[in-house]
Amino acid sequence: MFPGRPWSPTLGRVADGVWLLRGDIRSGMNIYYLEDGDGVVQFDAGTEPMTKAARAVSEKLGPIKQIVLGHSHTDHRGAAPGLDAPVLCHPDEVSYAESDSWPDYWNMSELPVGWVRRIYPFLHRRWDAGGVKVAATIEEGDEVAGFRVHHFPGHAPGQIGLFRESDRLALCTDTVYLIDSTRLKPLPEGEASVPYPVWNWDHAAAKDSVRKLAALEPAKVCAGHALPLEGPGIGEALARAAEKY
Repeated sequence: MFPGRPWSPTLGRVADGVWLLRGDIRSGMNIYYLEDGDGVVQFDAGTEPMTKAARAVSEKLGPIKQIVLGHSHTDHRGAAPGLDAPVLCHPDEVSYAESDSWPDYWNMSELPVGWVRRIYPFLHRRWDAGGVKVAATIEEGDEVAGFRVHHFPGHAPGQIGLFRESDRLALCTDTVYLIDSTRLKPLPEGEASVPYPVWNWDHAAAKDSVRKLAALEPAKVCAGHALPLEGPGIGEALARAAEKY
């Protein structure tokens, strides 16, 4: 959709009525769009450099009716301040979403690889556009564009995902990582991981949330980074993910 420069954002359909915008460095950041009548609901908000591409999506798919934050980390809220749509999140995430500060529970000094430890502060400054005003909250059991909301705390206190029973599609933001955040590279194909502990508000809860996601028996997992996880081994991959770190 956005040809030209290397790593230009791309937009593609990942399921019936669901679109994925991939952008930023190595197309590593994901924003999802759920068709909803004459417009779309946006799930997550990627990074500030993706703002222009996110605006262009509305020209193709229809106006953005609302933005639902899976959680409020810099690489998931970055485009939200630059888009003209009300922002929703879980009640436990509001104070973090509205703050210009980064989460007080991050401990990047414990990342195991030196160059990765040094580059992350620069990346987070690049990704973030600051706090965003939350218009309303959304909780476990609510419905959004044909999906049910599930609370997956741990990586962030108010992290949520969306699950559609009809095709067992899970949009789970950072409940699982499909990338290795300690080395800034993809995980092997078909593998997933609980987020590395330095990024988590409560690591034990993050592992429990991976198990909660696995219990839904999803047929496809669309996470916050990388292409979707799917196939016959998805259950085993999620079970292994919960036990990593």
